[in-house]
Order: sequence, then C-alpha cells, then structure tokens
Amino acid sequence: MQKKYSPKGIIFLITAAVVWGFAFVAQAIGSGSMTPFYFNFSRYIIGTISVITVILIFEKNANDAQMKKTTLIAGVTAGVILFTASYLQQLGIEMTDSAGKSGFITGLYMIIVPIIGIFIGRKTGIMTWIGALLGVVGLFLVCMGGSSFTITTGDIFLILCAPIFAVHILVIDHFGQQIYSLRFAMTQFATCALLNLIGTLLFEEIALEPLKTAIIPVLYCGIMSVGVAYTCQILGQKYSEPTSASIILSTESVFSAIGGAIILHERMSIAGYVGCVMIFAGIVLSQLNSNNNAAEDKTAKKAQN
Repeated sequence: MQKKYSPKGIIFLITAAVVWGFAFVAQAIGSGSMTPFYFNFSRYIIGTISVITVILIFEKNANDAQMKKTTLIAGVTAGVILFTASYLQQLGIEMTDSAGKSGFITGLYMIIVPIIGIFIGRKTGIMTWIGALLGVVGLFLVCMGGSSFTITTGDIFLILCAPIFAVHILVIDHFGQQIYSLRFAMTQFATCALLNLIGTLLFEEIALEPLKTAIIPVLYCGIMSVGVAYTCQILGQKYSEPTSASIILSTESVFSAIGGAIILHERMSIAGYVGCVMIFAGIVLSQLNSNNNAAEDKTAKKAQN
C-alpha cells in the first residue's frame, strides 16, 4: 500500500538528520574517553528514560493488545539491529582518523536501501534513483572534498554499519503502520541499552571518571540523538517511502560538516558546498517522485470507485 505523502514526515526526518549530524561531533568527542559499549549503553539508557515520560503523555491509552504485541516484537528486532549498527559506527568513529570519511561511509545506507528494496519486491521510481545518485556524489564532495581516500580498519567497521542501518530503516518501514510509535522507540532503546550493558560488563568496564569527562556528549547523544532523533525517524517514516526517507536522513552528513565547522572549527571546501547543493537537489527529486506516486495511487483509487 502506497503511503500518504505528508510534509510533516519530511519535518520529522530532517529534524532527525540535523540532530544526528551534530551527534557525529559528540560521538567523536565522547570516544576520546569512553569505550564503545560503555558510551552506547550510557546514551541508550538515557534515551529510554527520556521517551518513557513522553509515552505517559501521548500513548497512555494504548489498549490494542495486538498492536502492543507487534510493538514489542518489532521493538526488540529493531533494537538488536540498531545495537549492531551503532556499535560498529562508534567503533569506526573511534578508530578512523577522518570525521568526513566517517560521515560519507555511514551515509551509504542511502543507496543501499533501494538496492535491498529490489530484492523484497519494492518498486523504486527513476527520480528516486537519480536523487539517490546525486546524494551519494554530494555526500562524497561534502565529506571527502580535498582529501585523499584511504581505507583503514575504522573505515571497514563504518562500511559494515551502513547496510545494517539500511536494514533498520526497512524494518521500521515494515512495521510502521502496525505499532505504537513511542512504545516501539522505548523498546528498541531499552533492548539496545541492555545489549550494550552486557558488552560493557563482558569486554569493557563501568567507571565513573570517563562518564564524568564525556557527560555533555553522552547527554546530547542520549536525549537528542536517541530520544528525539530516532523517535522522529519512526514518526517520519510513517509518511515516507524508505528510499526517500533514507535520502533525507543521509543529510546528517551535511549537518555533521556544519557541526564540525561550528564546534571543532573545521572548514568546508568549495567542493563541499557543491555537494550540499547536490544532496538537497537529490531530496527534491526523490520527493517529486513520492508526490507522483501518491497522485497515481489517488487516481487509481478513484478509478476503482
């Protein structure tokens, strides 16, 4: 069933992209004092707590037993996927020597989503493919303009996280209309926190001093990156096709570059600014495709009536 196009879906997804973009800076700072499992446990447990309050306000009357069951199953599934992807990403950010390269490689989920979609029978319009291609080239220019390209161990971890984030987007798309969004968010965060806690206890250690040193990045990633942005992703994907959603979400790399310039005093090259234009052109093309699909679906329904 074709999803109904809605501008609020774009607003939710862009909000997530902005928050995640600045989270790249927070994750890089946090990795200087905290190990990956410990950092992710800290931010996901904070994210879980932050969503509970919102649930008590907006989903306190969630009474559908079947939706509750589906929400639990979907939340745990997405939580395991998110745990895997975010661990690889944090490990890659810690190990790689280029924040720009990290952003580019992670953003490759944008093109992986429609590729996976082919194998599960999803139709993807030509404008969306062109938009995705423009986005990939734009991401390269934003994140790699003026730099040499070399593959490091950290890059390999980032390469591995990209298709897993793509699967995460498709899982949310699959369950999006059958779940309580906020309860789903809390369940996936709690699952992610639990798995990271196990990883911390088995392979790392819980210590107060590293947490105190990185408390600002942890709070930002916990409340904003996890609690706000991932919840916005879930809500936004209710009104967007997965490929279009992935293109919008991939603009996190643009905002990562902006965050680096503001906070870490990095400068974007001319190629980077050209890349920004290409990315937003890709978004426009993909949304034109979504509008056309929605119009065709509406016409088809009228014909049936």
